[in-house]
Amino acid sequence: MAAWLADAVVLLHLLFVAFVVAGGVLLWRWPRVAWLHLPAALWGATVEWTGWICPLTPLENRLRHAAGEQGYAGGFVEQYLLPLLYPQALTRETQLWLGALVVGINVAVYALWWWSRRRWR
Repeated sequence: MAAWLADAVVLLHLLFVAFVVAGGVLLWRWPRVAWLHLPAALWGATVEWTGWICPLTPLENRLRHAAGEQGYAGGFVEQYLLPLLYPQALTRETQLWLGALVVGINVAVYALWWWSRRRWR
């Protein structure tokens, strides 16, 4: 059961990261999602810029250990996302760029959403 829960935490973490990066596009359908998305995006950028580890990572590791599996060092981004994007290990510079990417994408999406709302009034 613990291994299944650890996998569920990974899926939840991945969905949260996707929401942080691209959740702003939901504004066109549900404008009130901004009340959830803005704090999530701020949290995601802060985690990257400060080098913090998201609380979901230690939770997953504890569940993996409880299942008799081996946990991992570092954070979710290093373990699951960076191997998809980059062949090297996560560097501080990469984290800063990832945080800036989160902010840049979301500023652009919110600006476009705001502009489109003003345009149709």
